[in-house]
Amino acid sequence: MGDRTRFGRAVRAGAARTARALRGARSAVSGTGRLTRRVTHAQGAGRSGLGSLIESSAFNSAGDAMVTVALAGTLFFGLDVNQARGQVALYLVVTMAPFALVAPLIGPALDRARHVRRYAIASTFVMRALLCWGMASALPHGDTVTFLPAAFGVLVLSKAFGVLRAAVTPRVLPGEISLVTANARNAFAGLIAASITAPIAAGLAVLIGPGWVLRIGTVVFLLGVVFTMRLPAQVDVPDTKPSPEDGSETGREPSAEPPPEPAAKPARPWRTMPRVGPVVAEAMQANAVLRAFSGFLIIYLAFLLRQERFDPVSHHVALGLLAACAGAGGLIGTALGAWMKARAPRLIGSATLASVTAVTAAGAAFFGLWAALAVATAAGLGQVLGKLSMDAVVQREIGEEMRSSTFAFSETLHQLFWVLGGLLGLGMSIVADGRVALAIVAAALAVSLAVLLARRTGTHRRARRPRHANTIKDAHPEMHG
Repeated sequence: MGDRTRFGRAVRAGAARTARALRGARSAVSGTGRLTRRVTHAQGAGRSGLGSLIESSAFNSAGDAMVTVALAGTLFFGLDVNQARGQVALYLVVTMAPFALVAPLIGPALDRARHVRRYAIASTFVMRALLCWGMASALPHGDTVTFLPAAFGVLVLSKAFGVLRAAVTPRVLPGEISLVTANARNAFAGLIAASITAPIAAGLAVLIGPGWVLRIGTVVFLLGVVFTMRLPAQVDVPDTKPSPEDGSETGREPSAEPPPEPAAKPARPWRTMPRVGPVVAEAMQANAVLRAFSGFLIIYLAFLLRQERFDPVSHHVALGLLAACAGAGGLIGTALGAWMKARAPRLIGSATLASVTAVTAAGAAFFGLWAALAVATAAGLGQVLGKLSMDAVVQREIGEEMRSSTFAFSETLHQLFWVLGGLLGLGMSIVADGRVALAIVAAALAVSLAVLLARRTGTHRRARRPRHANTIKDAHPEMHG
């Protein structure tokens, strides 16, 4: 009888401790949720709808992280940096595949669907959820006919979400913050969500298998639909004829063309790119340089740290430090973008390019492991700040009728430059040591910065010259009789 009583007490005590632990976990989760909501909805973001867009970005990154972890070891993501250079080159080319659809097809289609943007964003979540479930079912059977097209579709839809998010951000921008800050909040939420989700997904992949990680990813993407549908109605642009007021709101001159023309142009986006103007073109060029530098540095330093020994650090530790510094640079750049109050994204882009050039030159002069890690940190920071400033310029200068196409074109262009930079780093890792390679890259960055500043100066002079000529003509009409 006594044993039975002691057993009952032990069971009740265990149940009580379990209940307390569950209450504590629920309290921690609810407290974290309230804190997260206060942060994402601060400074008018909750009122304008930016908070819901930030939360959607977090679920997008969390779902993508789960897919990436689940696909580790497959054709797309199984390439290790220690493998042959030919395989790494193939991987770089494969990363361009989704962009073959983004610029010519996805961007124009999203421009035409700007009156149903909430449903377009939600559809990227729904389709990825279905594709994840299909991959989970195909994975145990080795069904590559289903698996590989589904993985490719997830990549394309992820890029489509990024284009849509950038296009709708000005529609939900509160007056208290700038476009750079809003873009940084979206990126920061995605980084935090991916950083939390990736290790959890890796643990689950070991315990229950990658198939179940993909099924959980299905649930994560479906939760993203819930937050997407909470976006306000102003995200959807009414499908009406453009008016002079619409042109003035975007900071561009009202178009004299008849209304049907803009609807036909996006079908061939490559020919519409010269219409973006010098300001957007300059921002795209600066970001392209930073993306090429990032691609070069990641591939080059990865091979360099594998080939050369930096005592007392081993190859694996050096590669881990490289990845950590590049990630830390991106996180710092995102935090700086969220903290900045400046509303001059062109200045941010130029200052970022100048800073990265200076750090690279210093790294070439004092080359070593720590110099290489400092340059990797600067590259991560520069890539993020360059992207944030370019997005803000496009959002401010480009009208609703071409914004998605412009973002799709810029994403494709910058991925192309990232791949070209990576291929250049791959080749230079064969023929050049670290000091020489960084010196060459620093010189190329300096030339790029000088060209951009010279073009900006020329643009300012051309903008002033007509006004000066008109002033002389008005003052002395007899000279132009």
